[in-house]
Amino acid sequence: MLKYYRSKDIIDPWYNDFFINHIESVEKIDDYTIVITSKVAKSDDELLYMMSLPSNGVQPRPVHYFASVKDENNDGMDDNFVRKYNFKTEPTTGPYYVDKVKKGKSITFKHVGDEWWGYNNRYYKNRYNVDKIRIKVIRDQDIAKKHFEKGDLDSFILAQPELWHEKSNTKAYQNGYIHKLWGYNEAVQGAGGLWMNTAKPLLDDLNIRKGITYATDYDGLIKNVLRGDYLRKPHGLGTGHGGFDSPTRIPPTFEPEKAITYFEKAGFSKVGADGIRINDEGQRLSFAVTYSRPARTPRLAYLKEQAKQAGLELTLNLIDGSSAFKYILEKKHELAYLTMGGGKIPAYWEYLHSVNAKSQTNNHTNYRSPEMDKKIAAYISEFDTKKKQSISHDIQKMVSDAYVIVPGYMAPFTREAYWRWMQFPSPVMTKDTDFLFSNGGYLTLGTFWINSNLKKETKTAMKKGESFDPVVIIDDSYKP
Repeated sequence: MLKYYRSKDIIDPWYNDFFINHIESVEKIDDYTIVITSKVAKSDDELLYMMSLPSNGVQPRPVHYFASVKDENNDGMDDNFVRKYNFKTEPTTGPYYVDKVKKGKSITFKHVGDEWWGYNNRYYKNRYNVDKIRIKVIRDQDIAKKHFEKGDLDSFILAQPELWHEKSNTKAYQNGYIHKLWGYNEAVQGAGGLWMNTAKPLLDDLNIRKGITYATDYDGLIKNVLRGDYLRKPHGLGTGHGGFDSPTRIPPTFEPEKAITYFEKAGFSKVGADGIRINDEGQRLSFAVTYSRPARTPRLAYLKEQAKQAGLELTLNLIDGSSAFKYILEKKHELAYLTMGGGKIPAYWEYLHSVNAKSQTNNHTNYRSPEMDKKIAAYISEFDTKKKQSISHDIQKMVSDAYVIVPGYMAPFTREAYWRWMQFPSPVMTKDTDFLFSNGGYLTLGTFWINSNLKKETKTAMKKGESFDPVVIIDDSYKP
């Protein structure tokens, strides 16, 4: 595992840094015990969240599987690792293994069987119940919805307001064949919103970034496009980190007049015939926003129209799926409409350290600051939790003052539709339940199961034209 995550050949700077600079060693004591030694002193919370390796998506790696054919840098991994292993499936310690991959179409997981070692552990009891999980790639959401309502898919995400409020009331729902659930959680909300690439022309100007911030109407977007279902993130670096989140964080509001003041300070004092501001060289105040899903277009269109009030043009740069993230990683974007995941303890090095102001990193703003580098170093090395939280507050203020991320919105809930044969425990939600089925599946809690008798009953009722009572579950136990 150490060889794997320290190798440059896997092309993963975050794991390279974490395993080289944070972990000294991983040693086996006996068949049931390992020792993980940290390079720097860490509090109990940090040891729990950062050193508990499986919780970070890290798992033991089978050394016999990764044969090094070409290893010129002598790190124990093949120099052509990504090309050689990207679509191969390695042996696993988990409850499911990858059975089939149809590129661009589907990926199928199969259960390793009832003899899986994890069932001897109380934590895994009654989880990972289904024998097979197939995740299908259907690029058009409307087509995917039709597949679901025909019974070709067992569950479907209804996160978008129009799906929940308007497009999930067909006969299949009314007849009780398909159920709906809206469940709130207290899951960590990662960094995100509108990221500004400071390496691009004009975006290295603080006044321009301030202007863009006050010309971006996220609050209006939530109210008018998202039906008020979502909430505003208090900060671009996310929330849900307890004492690490500054209690004084307030997201910037939409103030076009204030934005104009900053744009004029940056030299954009004239307004063209189309209402977009220009400078003395005739350069238009225009930036492209890169995003990855067509369903987000109405949201970006709203921000685009509102930004015109400040003389700012936002052009929409839709790049499908993972290609968009690759485009952003390569730092080709100007503005990126993007939300990242996050952990219980906020991470700053990957997003803000100068060493990551380059391609293939999560420093999506290309932000560089010697002062920030020192703060991050102090944050990483600080043992005392209260002092570490105080440094975290300082870092968040510095990011706010740098105006490199416009805080976006967050959805502290999951909304899903599912056929009535899909079952789950009661109560439905825990604080950390991100999804019930589709996006989480066995990869998270994996507590659902399929009732084959209900499936047969439902299919028979559909053929006979019989119905059941409609079911809509609202679990607001963890509603903010």
